[in-house]
Amino acid sequence: MSIQLVTTVADLRAQGARLLREKQGVSQGLVPTMGALHEGHARLARTAVEQNDVVVASIFVNPLQFGDAVDLDRYPRTLDADLALLEEQGVDIAFAPPVEEVYPEGAPLVRVTAGPLGEKWEGASRPGHFDGALTVVAKLLHYGIPGTGLPPAGAFVSGNGGGLPAYRAYFGQKDAQQLALVRRMVADLNFPVEIIAVPTVRSGDGLALSSRNRFLSEDQREAALVLSRALRLLEERANAHEPLDLDSAQALVASQPMVELDYFDVVDPLTLEPLAENCRATPFRGEGLGIIAARVGPVRLIDNVPLSS
Repeated sequence: MSIQLVTTVADLRAQGARLLREKQGVSQGLVPTMGALHEGHARLARTAVEQNDVVVASIFVNPLQFGDAVDLDRYPRTLDADLALLEEQGVDIAFAPPVEEVYPEGAPLVRVTAGPLGEKWEGASRPGHFDGALTVVAKLLHYGIPGTGLPPAGAFVSGNGGGLPAYRAYFGQKDAQQLALVRRMVADLNFPVEIIAVPTVRSGDGLALSSRNRFLSEDQREAALVLSRALRLLEERANAHEPLDLDSAQALVASQPMVELDYFDVVDPLTLEPLAENCRATPFRGEGLGIIAARVGPVRLIDNVPLSS
């Protein structure tokens, strides 16, 4: 079956309900994206298709999370290619609304606030970014709730006994701080959705896939590989139960003159608080997350690696 493209919330809900009825479905998945899709998004979509009867992928470049209008304007829009990629993974519905559908009265006066968890790391470098991201994610999660377009009670019968289908949303581990914030928002505000994290997808040379990688020159891309090498160094030390020696890993990044480092640290995966006591003279213990952000030429890159011992 071909993927269905819808551009309004009403059509999204109606088509989702129709497909759940036709498939006698008991679960629905949502894959929120900003388009310019790559293999990382494909893995998100495939995971959702494997775990759900009906899958929706959204394609929406959210103006609220861009601090710079120039950055917003140059964000790649590749709708035809995106639809082809999603269809290949088996996604049922692509929701690609115009800005006026998501924000019918212009920029919203009331927004989700990321709070202290969103003020550090990426939030410190990009003020307001996470407020904008969480606001649109909250709207998308509401739009995708299965059952909102169903006919009256009694007209819908599914394998789960007629109750509302299970609901899951899929986010990439590469955007680790966003993932932590979405999980916190869902828990704190009682969203009826399970958040599923999907591991970071990398190219063969180790660079984490990103829609912005296309803006790197050949030399800049080669320089950017120092980010994943530095993270891999931390991972190897953690696996060997050695001190992480963050200073030497930071020095590795500093040795690449084309890379302008923003931050590089090891943090708690849930609170994002630094775990400095685990990073230097003593063997690493417990769970952590190595996080890094840097600018390479015109592109800001982020990456991370889960650590455990």
